[in-house]
Amino acid sequence: MLIRKIITAFSLLIVISTFGQNLASENSKFSQSNEILIKFIGNCGLHLTDGELNIYIDFPYKSGAHGYMKFDKLEIDSIKESSIFIFTHRHSDHYSKKLLKKLNGKKYENRNVSELEKLNNSLPDFNIKAFKTKHKVFGISFKHYSYFITWHSKKIYISGDTGDFNDVSRIKDIDWAFMNPWSYIYAENAGVIIDAKKIGIYHLTPERTKIGNIPDNLLILIKQGEIIKIPY
Repeated sequence: MLIRKIITAFSLLIVISTFGQNLASENSKFSQSNEILIKFIGNCGLHLTDGELNIYIDFPYKSGAHGYMKFDKLEIDSIKESSIFIFTHRHSDHYSKKLLKKLNGKKYENRNVSELEKLNNSLPDFNIKAFKTKHKVFGISFKHYSYFITWHSKKIYISGDTGDFNDVSRIKDIDWAFMNPWSYIYAENAGVIIDAKKIGIYHLTPERTKIGNIPDNLLILIKQGEIIKIPY
């Protein structure tokens, strides 16, 4: 009887060990899915991750500022530790100093945008370039930057709140370009073609869902929490 119990216990141990190895293998496959995930939070707010590095663009912002999109408090609670926060400018529908104070991680905006170069040297297979772009409100110009990210050989353009399209028009073979509706419409009216496989139109007010002609490669980002996948 004792021998039978020992054999049974030993067999059970083998089963548990095998199950654990299989589970670890599946988790490993999941964590190495080789894709960049981009979550649309609201306005120009995006969360980009490859499963290891987490980058937030124009988030956190002040929820509902200037009549733009609100977000659930859980978005703040779910922010990953030691993330990187990058802002196009400091208007409250893109940036919240109050919320940002509570978060750990590296933070970049118009006051220290030159320090972004350090990321290019410290992060593997990652490069970000800042373009100084125009942003005027009631005739007053504000400091504003748009960004071009190359990550795992994938090209991602971030317009922010600018109406400029000159820089993005010179970039070839973009995988995803995120543009506000006016910059896209200005380019379209000027006959400028944005060389992007996909274009996400963001920074829409909650009630605005149409921007004119919508080609097949255009995604109107009004569904908060929508996930975009870029395999690499």
